[in-house]
Amino acid sequence: MRKSHPVRRAVLATAATVSGIVLLLSLKPASDPGSAEAAGGAPPAAESVQGGARPIGDGTVTGDAAQTQYGAVQVRLTVSGGKITRAEAVQAPKGGQSDQVTSNAVPRLNQAAVQAQSADIDAVSGATYTSAGYQESLQSALDKARASAPADTGGDDTGGGDAAQARTVTGEVAQTQYGPVQVRITVSGGKITRAEAVQAPKGGQSDQVTSDAVPKLNQAAVQAGTADIDAVSGATYTSAGYRESLQSALDKAGG
Repeated sequence: MRKSHPVRRAVLATAATVSGIVLLLSLKPASDPGSAEAAGGAPPAAESVQGGARPIGDGTVTGDAAQTQYGAVQVRLTVSGGKITRAEAVQAPKGGQSDQVTSNAVPRLNQAAVQAQSADIDAVSGATYTSAGYQESLQSALDKARASAPADTGGDDTGGGDAAQARTVTGEVAQTQYGPVQVRITVSGGKITRAEAVQAPKGGQSDQVTSDAVPKLNQAAVQAGTADIDAVSGATYTSAGYRESLQSALDKAGG
């Protein structure tokens, strides 16, 4: 029987080892499932904002104020295309050390809300109470935005669709130097179709100022479709209160 040459055996063993390595490499996944996200790439297409059920309505909406040990936290969202495009804290703890904590934590929480598209965000280290309040108010804002989203009618054109979506919303009372101002709006088809002041300063000279300013403010609100309206000359305080209550009504209506 002919013996194999030692050099030939070594060559054959090396070739077998290389073949085995190539085979193993060919079985390895082409990429790590989490690598794209870890590298900063866009995550897979998400279902919809806030956990998948009903989409959220476009516009600007403000969540309820959440009371914390160090003060109130209140979040306002801007939604476009069913996604959060901006988050901001319109109230946050302030005074003393809270100023530093707030200035550090709030920008991070705002960014996290936009990235997560939900209230499921991590607390910022050193700002546990502020973070918890932020999450609570953020969830409230999402709930309001979800409630304001138009229902899917399935494309059934039976007429009167705009009437079915029309709703009346009353803003919060705005306190002014001369008395409270409160605005009620009717919204249909995503537009303000009517605006009225259900409360306005009265008594003495205020009666004349109110009777002159309020109709102009009502008209301006309908034309602008927002709270970004000019003050009426001679009615600065009433105009400011009107805008504040109008913005509150728009927030409740989902923008």
